[in-house]
Amino acid sequence: MLEAIFLFIVLLTLFLFYIGTGKNLRAVLIFFAWQVVIGLLSFFEVFKEKPLLFPLAIIATTLLSILGFKIISIKELNTRYLIGIHIVRIPVELCLYQLFIKGQIPEIMTFTGWNFDILIGLSALVILIYQFVKKKNLARQYFLFWNVIGLLFLSVIVIIAILSSPLPIQQFAFEQPNVALFQFPYCFLPTCIVPIVFISHFLLIKHLK
Repeated sequence: MLEAIFLFIVLLTLFLFYIGTGKNLRAVLIFFAWQVVIGLLSFFEVFKEKPLLFPLAIIATTLLSILGFKIISIKELNTRYLIGIHIVRIPVELCLYQLFIKGQIPEIMTFTGWNFDILIGLSALVILIYQFVKKKNLARQYFLFWNVIGLLFLSVIVIIAILSSPLPIQQFAFEQPNVALFQFPYCFLPTCIVPIVFISHFLLIKHLK
């Protein structure tokens, strides 16, 4: 059941990204095609058997994200859908907590640990409600601050996730390492959801300028 919910979150993220980028099909196809590759590798437990391949997949994801960011036109953005992407962070955090209960990730990766990302998801919902009720956007300086904090929180949990994984650079959670992200479908978190959230923050900041 958790796997099905997580797959739905991935598809919802891709859909919101498609609408938010002004229906930029090229950018979405880049991510979709890459998820097919990642999905096959994780489904056949390649990352589980050879975890050192996963950092290479993250590097490739970063390069593809930069490419996707560059081909998106700022003029075509639908900012409300880009903000809506961050609401996805709420169910993602709930899924992570369930993975912790199942012994697949350490507690420090959840909202009961060092992961405060759920606050950005909740605040994104508040921002959208404010825009709907007030019929205007949040003040520029507050919106910029929100994006910067969102990038900071996301960066922190990404670093924690990497340093909690069973890799030579592991620093945390030796008693319960982060193994879920090597498995299907949770492999899509670092290769799809996280980069799209990063890109949406950068697009919103660029749009402010």
